[in-house]
Formats: sequence, C-alpha cells, structure tokens
Amino acid sequence: MDTVRRPLRWTAIAGVAAALAAGLTGCTNAVAMAPAPSADAVECAAVQVRLPAVVGNDLQLRNTDAQSTAAWGDPAAALYRCGVAVPTVSDLPCFSQGGVDWIRDDRGDRVVYTTFGRSPAVQVVIDSTRTTNQVVQDLSDVVSTLPEDGHACLDPADVQG
Repeated sequence: MDTVRRPLRWTAIAGVAAALAAGLTGCTNAVAMAPAPSADAVECAAVQVRLPAVVGNDLQLRNTDAQSTAAWGDPAAALYRCGVAVPTVSDLPCFSQGGVDWIRDDRGDRVVYTTFGRSPAVQVVIDSTRTTNQVVQDLSDVVSTLPEDGHACLDPADVQG
C-alpha cells in the first residue's frame, strides 16, 4: 500500500508545482527588453528610481525584464534604456528639451531619441502613431541629472562660419 501512495504523492506534488509555476508566469506583464551595454552604471540607477509613473499624458509605467529599462503604455508606446553608446558626432537633428540635448532619428512609425552630451547616454524609442515627443519632455527632468560630457547641440550658424 505504501508503494502505491508514494508515486501518487509525487505525481500530485509535481502537478501542484507545475500549476503554481504556470500561474506565476501568467501573472507577469513585464515588457521584454535587452539591457544596454552600460546599464549597470551607478548614474543609470539614480535616474531609474526617479522615472515618472506616467508619460505622454496617459501612458502608465510598466514592468520590464532588463536592468535600467522602462516602458510606458499597454502595448508599450515608449521604451527607455539607460547605458547606450554615447554619441560624439552625428548628422541627425539635435535639439534641446528641458536642459537636455537630444538627437532625433526618425524610423517610420518609430522615433529614436538619444541624449547628446550625457554619459551614460539614454535612448527613448516612441511609437509616433500612439504618442508624441511629450515623452521626451516628461523624461528630460530626470535625465538632466546624468553627468554632462562636454558635447552639445550646435546651431548651424556655429559650424558654417
């Protein structure tokens, strides 16, 4: 009789464990993202804890599965990564927003904004069909705490002599 109960007990335990694991993984709504190369920078952590809960007027902050990342909207309409490669020269449009210089790279429905003159650098990708560059403005205040590296956007008159 004991030999009959033992396999049943282990089968029941395995079934409960499988159900629990399936239930726990079904509860997460984390946005899958990859960390940037310098995501472990202390400066990124300092910004991460100050990210706003809402950007673009109505996009709610969501959980992500990578260090120094964030996402807003469901489905995600704005993605944030700290620790991306620091740009030093670019022919893309550069503008200042909230005391932070940003490079704008239009890629169809996606617009990629990368900080210019900050190290580590931040990248914000927005779905332009669902939100606007208001997201960049909403993030500029916290991103402005990142150290400046001496680079800045130039006015065309500054480089044409």
